[in-house]
Amino acid sequence: MKKFNEFEERIEHLLDTYEVPGCIVAIAEYGNIVYEKSVGFKNKEKALPIDRDTVFGLASLTKSFTCTAVMQLVEEEKINLHAPITDYLPNFKIENKNDLEKITVHHFMNHSSGIPPLPSLDYAMRRKRNDEFLVDYLESNADEITIDTFESLMNYISDANVQLFAQPGKLFSYSNDAYGLLGAVIEQASGIPYEQYVVENIIHPCGMKRTYFTREEYGNDENITTCYELNELTEGNVVYEVQDWWDAPAMRATGFLKSTARDMITYSQLFINKGIVNGKRILTEKSVQQMVYPYLKMDPERFYGYGLTITPNYFGDTLIEHGGSLQSISSKFGMILEKGISVIVLANLSGFPASRTMELALNAYFNRDIDAHHFAYEAYSVDDETLASYKGTYRSGELEDITIELNNGEAEFYYKGKKYPIKWIRKHVFLAEMDDTLEPIEIVVDKNGTPTAMSIFHRIVPKLTDAGNLKGVYHGKFND
Repeated sequence: MKKFNEFEERIEHLLDTYEVPGCIVAIAEYGNIVYEKSVGFKNKEKALPIDRDTVFGLASLTKSFTCTAVMQLVEEEKINLHAPITDYLPNFKIENKNDLEKITVHHFMNHSSGIPPLPSLDYAMRRKRNDEFLVDYLESNADEITIDTFESLMNYISDANVQLFAQPGKLFSYSNDAYGLLGAVIEQASGIPYEQYVVENIIHPCGMKRTYFTREEYGNDENITTCYELNELTEGNVVYEVQDWWDAPAMRATGFLKSTARDMITYSQLFINKGIVNGKRILTEKSVQQMVYPYLKMDPERFYGYGLTITPNYFGDTLIEHGGSLQSISSKFGMILEKGISVIVLANLSGFPASRTMELALNAYFNRDIDAHHFAYEAYSVDDETLASYKGTYRSGELEDITIELNNGEAEFYYKGKKYPIKWIRKHVFLAEMDDTLEPIEIVVDKNGTPTAMSIFHRIVPKLTDAGNLKGVYHGKFND
């Protein structure tokens, strides 16, 4: 008997804990929804319920759509995966021209370009101002940089004097900038706007009737989640309604689609059926295989393909998935291709542990212990000298306030001033218990064994030197 009663108790608890207004979880077998649970509301003030056709933001689930578009254009011989990115973006520049020539479309797609984490997405985010007095994300920064076109995104990267932290293809570091610019590559190769290409060549042919990029495209449709944000500046968390999702026209390819549980289950058939959805071939079988191939290790357990994450040994199966998080959005999309299983988790507030929710749902579906994790490690002992070398502050243009401190010979991990429990599982690698999720974190060392960075949240975040400079990262105007 499947353990969905236990799962439903857990998801109710998680929504209460993280103050999330509403969430839906759906599991399908070969495209047929076999389990569906909605909790909370699409609008909590009006107590409006959620169903499988309720529209949520997808955030970074958009990335696999972007890669699907690239692969279609590869099939048409309009894009060469291994051609220099400058073949399609001649105005794209970094400080070292020799390194620039080595970056390919393939490197952009699997986050291995070597471009360090940048705050570009912050400067690209736009939305109508909130009518309430509460301060929204970035709305108080009137003098910030504006990134609203592909050209301005490239100019921003150029002006930041970016130096690669590693040679292309060597290290994984999640890059919203690279994916934003893949939209420009698609536009250049296809001759039409990125959004139009995705809708006309993927969304409509798949039969996804409620998937678009902007609120305006839904017209008077009312089965759409209200957006909520968490005001962390007040005493006690305050969740409040906002008028619309954030948008970033220059970076829509990195995470700005909206969709529903039903449409995402339909989309999963593209991969489960090896390129065919509703009798229509969207991609060749070869292209699908390329998208789910584990090109590069992204953490101790997972690899990255094209817009999708691969866990090779997930309770004996291969899990293909991706998560998403932006203001008003938490999402998780997963597939076990060998068994035709797909799962989608959508919520209308950021910070909700959608990844753990998906794991709990799959545990219930497969009748496992509800708290089972697919990996188990014995504790690893790190010597005092090595621990001492880890001590310090780690910071990038996108992530900051990460420190490792020593206390009575034990390492303590802090993120944004909050201490999280950790467990060392191998040399240079530990698990941090963060928001009901075990986050794998690795200390990156150079050839001499000296720590130079931390791989956290799938980004390479450099360690500050004693002088306060960043090791192995650009020293541009916006790196503070």
